[in-house]
Order: sequence, then C-alpha cells, then structure tokens
Amino acid sequence: MAVYTDVAAEDLAEFLKGYDIGELLSYKGIAEGVENSNFLLHTSKGAYILTLYEKRVAEDDLPYFLSLMAHLAARGVSCPQPAKNRQGEVYSRLVGRPAAIINFLEGMWPRRPNVAHCAGVGDAMAKMHLAGCDFPLVRKNPLSVGGWRSLFAPSAPRADSVQAGLHDFIARELDFLEANWPADLPDGVIHADLFPDNVFFLGDKVSGLIDFPFSCNDILAYDVAICLNAWCFEPDHSFNVTKARALLNAYGRERPLSAAEENALPLLARGAALRFLLTRLVDFLNVPPGALVKPKDPLEYVRKLRFQQQVGGLRDYGVTPAGCAA
Repeated sequence: MAVYTDVAAEDLAEFLKGYDIGELLSYKGIAEGVENSNFLLHTSKGAYILTLYEKRVAEDDLPYFLSLMAHLAARGVSCPQPAKNRQGEVYSRLVGRPAAIINFLEGMWPRRPNVAHCAGVGDAMAKMHLAGCDFPLVRKNPLSVGGWRSLFAPSAPRADSVQAGLHDFIARELDFLEANWPADLPDGVIHADLFPDNVFFLGDKVSGLIDFPFSCNDILAYDVAICLNAWCFEPDHSFNVTKARALLNAYGRERPLSAAEENALPLLARGAALRFLLTRLVDFLNVPPGALVKPKDPLEYVRKLRFQQQVGGLRDYGVTPAGCAA
C-alpha cells in the first residue's frame, strides 16, 4: 500500500454518495507498500479501505481481482470483500483512477514473523490454492519469467548506480532462468505477493489475506517460493530453516507438493527473488516526485538471490524430499 494520488475531502465525500456505506467521518493515507494509493476510511457505518489502482494494475484486470476475493471468501478463505456501489458495480473512478472500496479486516501484520506465523501463512496459502481450483476467470502472470527481460530493460542502464556489477549479475540470472524455467508443474490461482504485510494475524492465527492486485494464474509452487523469500530470512539476511520447515510442512498438510514441485522449488525461489529484485529496482529508480512512499531496497533481493543460487535441494530448506506433508 502507498499514496501516489491525493484525494480531497470534498471529492471523497461526493464519491461515497454512490455507496451505501455511510457518511465520511475521517480518512488517512496508508504509506506502506509501493503499488497503489490506499486510504483508511471511517464512515458512519464502519471502517473501510479505499484503493486507487495505479502503475502496474490494468483496469481490465480489476474484475479478476475483485471477483477472486468474493470466490475465495465463499469457500472459507478470509479476505477483503469489495463494496458494490448503488449501480451494483464493484469499482468505479475517483480523481481519474479506477477505485474500489473493500471492508476492513481485523488483525495486524507481523513486523517480525515467528515460526508460528510462517506455519500460519503456509496453511492459509495452501487453502487459498485449493479454494481457487474452480475459479472460472484466468489471468496470465505478466511478471513471470517471460516478462522479466522487458521489465529489466528500462532500468538496465542505471543498474550499476545502485550497486556495482548489478547489471551483469541480473543479465546472467535472466539467461539462466529463461533457459531452465520448469514446465508442466501444477498451476492455478496464486496470490503472487503474499508478503508479511499482506497477511493479517490475531495472535498467531491468520485472520485474513489482503492485497490481491498481483493475483493471477501461474505455477502454484511459485507462490510457495515467493513466501520462502518473504518470510524465512532474518534481518541480518540469514536464512531461517526452522521457519522454512514450518511453512513448508504446514502447506504440505493441506496440499502436498509433488516430487516435481519439490525438485523445482529452489529454481522457483531463484525466479521469485529475481522478480522482486527487478520490480524493486524499477520502483527505486522511478519514485514519482512528492509521492508518499518509501521504495523498498532492491539489494535485499540481491542477497536473497545469491542465497537461492547456492541451494542444492529441499534439505537446504529444512525438509527432506517428500517431507513437506510431515
């Protein structure tokens, strides 16, 4: 979450007249994250989140994201639900941007994830994958391996200004991943951005999954790989195998990984690390003037990618092959 586009109080109050969610009492921008403009609203009927979709989110994709949340919730996955306006639409436009209002979920995201949090996200992710099996809409992942080279191209000339040698490091990894990316693994609906700030907890129990604008259809184990990178590294950049074991075992109890998925997981984790390195590099080099957003450090994912390049197999994640359901 972030704020790129400001909204005047009078414009927001007029916008809310199109919804049956009460009168505006207060609102404030949410500065966390980097993708869309988000505001916490308090109305006479409760608390809501307003999102203005920006940058990488195409308006044509909004029915996928918003319908997916309703689909998952109907199958027992706790996630936000879009409010319909008086015309029955789940999104409309505000200050020139596509905009949606969703209900507010109770809980907090973990600033320092522990082993129980990692197990919780593994369990919730597996249940989300299973619940999405019969979702009828399809959205190809624009930020999978086929899109990484074009994503890198605009930033390539300035990559070495972030870290010496970064250009060639990324170029070599692109060559490797494009030549070795796995095919024929189980696929389906994935969240594709299940970082700690997108998972709410009450205590050690998951209370909801949020922020679905990267959700798409892709390799299910790629979602697992994203979470290994996002949840299992410590602030000193060391990899915590206890957290990885908890995450993988909890996932496997709900949806056991196949042997092919287990074998591919280290490669998928390399790809996940490169994907977030690239998008962070783009954001780091292109922060709009005056935006209420702090770009995330792309070098964090250089360090994670270097670790994943050295992983020899599932044992380096704390589990043995065919052990993710243990």
